Amino acid sequence: MTNTTVEAPPAPLATAVDRRRSTPTRRSGRRRHDAVVGYLFILPAIIGLVLFVAYPMVTSLYHSFTDWNGLTPAKWTGLDNYVRMFTQDTKFWPSIEVTLLWVVISVPVTIAAGLGLAVVVNRSLRGVRLFRTLFYLPVVLPAVAVLTLWKYIYDPTYGLANEVLRALHLPTSMWLGDSKVALASILIVGVWGVGGTMIIFLAGLQAVPVELIEAAKVDGAGAVRRFFRITLPMIGPILLLQLVLQLNAAFQTFNQVAILTKGGPGTSTNLFMYKIYTDGFANFISSPQLGYATAEVWVLFVIVMIVTLVMLRVTRGRFSGGGEA
Repeated sequence: MTNTTVEAPPAPLATAVDRRRSTPTRRSGRRRHDAVVGYLFILPAIIGLVLFVAYPMVTSLYHSFTDWNGLTPAKWTGLDNYVRMFTQDTKFWPSIEVTLLWVVISVPVTIAAGLGLAVVVNRSLRGVRLFRTLFYLPVVLPAVAVLTLWKYIYDPTYGLANEVLRALHLPTSMWLGDSKVALASILIVGVWGVGGTMIIFLAGLQAVPVELIEAAKVDGAGAVRRFFRITLPMIGPILLLQLVLQLNAAFQTFNQVAILTKGGPGTSTNLFMYKIYTDGFANFISSPQLGYATAEVWVLFVIVMIVTLVMLRVTRGRFSGGGEA
């Protein structure tokens, strides 16, 4: 008998191996192509970030170590601006103190006022849409015009505020002219324009599941208990967002001081943001100090970053949106 050996054709096996080898290559090529296309789409944003954020930050950091008036080339002075700021500038520490006081007072009051208004207008009442519009109206009005109106309201002789106090037989006030009342007067203006905070809280309140509220009612929980045990924990992320936004806004308060008090009386409302403006631009014609003002900007930036990081560290896990606040 003749022994015949039958061998399997190698071609199909080789083809399968080649396909396995070519598949990862095709996938990597496709991923690389998708990555290139993705970067091309976000290229305008990257260019804008570099030109309008990164480059100005780097140049401002350089100018904070220089003697620069904005007109002639900057002269490198090292740490002179910072040494002057912390040891020689008599208005620096009072400005920091009043700014921190403003942040401590205005942030909780603004958040509480916005949340309170949101709870009120979240009810199904007749005409509630009109009230929402009225409360939000100060946000869309021109800030300079509104603040100028408030300046006339606070006029100690003819202002509406003192006229109302006289009608109620209450003692009048100098308002913006009194160093003990001026900061509180500015705070009233800020609370009056709390409509933007109200709208964000209102969106959060309307996202709270109704089933949880109804279940708590069935279990006998009152309105206050339902709010603090269910509603407030559910809007925890929005509370955290508002806390961060209000902290940054409070540290950068400028318009109210610039239009209403000019930092006075004395240094009672000389917030750090307004001091930066006065140091850099108030005497721009005679003796501009843009280098020194830029150094103050970086000090403010560091303070805001430290306060924000500490706040995020303290509130970690407390605003998860499901647990207790």
